[in-house]
Amino acid sequence: MWISRILRLRASEVVVLSSVASIKRHQRLVNLKSSRLLSSSSLATSGTKMAAAQMQLKDPDPRFVEVCRMMSPDDANFHGNVHGGVILKMIEQAGVIISTRHCNSQRESEGEEAHVPCYTALVRVERTDFLQPMFIGEVAQLHAEITHTAHHSLEVQVKVWAEDIMKGTKRLTNRATLWYLPMAVDPPHKIQTVPKMTYVNKETEEAGWSRYRAQKADRERKGLGGAPSLDLSMLERMRESQENGLMEHTVAYAQSSLIHLAGVSDCNAVNYVYGGVTMKFMDEVAGITAAKYCKTNVVTASMDTVNFHKPIKRGSVMYFTGRPTFTSAHSMEIEVFVDTEALREGITKKERAVHAFFTFVSLSQPERKVLPIPCLQVQTDGEASRFFEGKMRYQARKRKRTFSEGSSVD
Repeated sequence: MWISRILRLRASEVVVLSSVASIKRHQRLVNLKSSRLLSSSSLATSGTKMAAAQMQLKDPDPRFVEVCRMMSPDDANFHGNVHGGVILKMIEQAGVIISTRHCNSQRESEGEEAHVPCYTALVRVERTDFLQPMFIGEVAQLHAEITHTAHHSLEVQVKVWAEDIMKGTKRLTNRATLWYLPMAVDPPHKIQTVPKMTYVNKETEEAGWSRYRAQKADRERKGLGGAPSLDLSMLERMRESQENGLMEHTVAYAQSSLIHLAGVSDCNAVNYVYGGVTMKFMDEVAGITAAKYCKTNVVTASMDTVNFHKPIKRGSVMYFTGRPTFTSAHSMEIEVFVDTEALREGITKKERAVHAFFTFVSLSQPERKVLPIPCLQVQTDGEASRFFEGKMRYQARKRKRTFSEGSSVD
């Protein structure tokens, strides 16, 4: 009898244990289903958020572009000042991006059947002032915006800021205005029409046309500064006449030259040298000339209007020549020529491609105070005439100066 009781107790224990086991299995199934539901709901929620974010994303405004780059030791002189030519090159890069984008994407959006892929060529840069210096370690921030479109040209305005990411400060360093022409890739060199931009109001459009007419009249002007004052034969004679022991603070003593072979990295997709590359070398030879003259730390203060007379092909030899033309109490003007020689095509005759005037100032170290500049000693009638013309340009710059008194020179 007691044996039958024990058997009944053990059977009840087995039933209880099996019930407990089944409850645990059921709980695990419930937990698994709950976790799956939660994960699926979270995925659905995240998917909904991603879809909403994608719906909120808009195409960038085709009228402007932002470019950023941190300045490295390769971009600066021995005193940590970023070369003006480096900034000019970045300005032109931003300009060519936004102008080429506009001439292609806008044309396609307008549904033109005969759309021809094109690139934009830099033909003119208005006077560019270097309002404040930029240093190694700072981030150059460029904002390029299309501000006017004519039938065959467009205007791009660029602003440059220097950001100190350690201190969280930012300051405006440059403003520039560039003019581009759209050129067909095939057939090459054929000027294309520019898609018309949408203006904010009628006054903005009228102001753009006013600037267009002003720069067109300036290009057609044949007066002061309208053409290079030094032909190639005079340049060769000046190079041959240079000897050691020349008097300091003269044109012959300070003039400098660079020679560069236009390579692949200097050119765009259709094998023509970028205007920014040319301006970078122009600033470099102007800086060498100013440094030879002053024998101090010199920085670019401004670049006058530049007209690009002739495109430079890949493989051409580029000759850069700089010489002083005028000095004031605290600034000096450097005239720069760019001549090219298309050796790959069997052409050994040099041709004038670009011509411009740069203004430099001399700074003390480490105070960075503007130093006086010795007066240029003119030795020929031609140098005296160019000195007088330089003085007139200097006075015109003072009248047109728009930047703050703290950043002006002389």
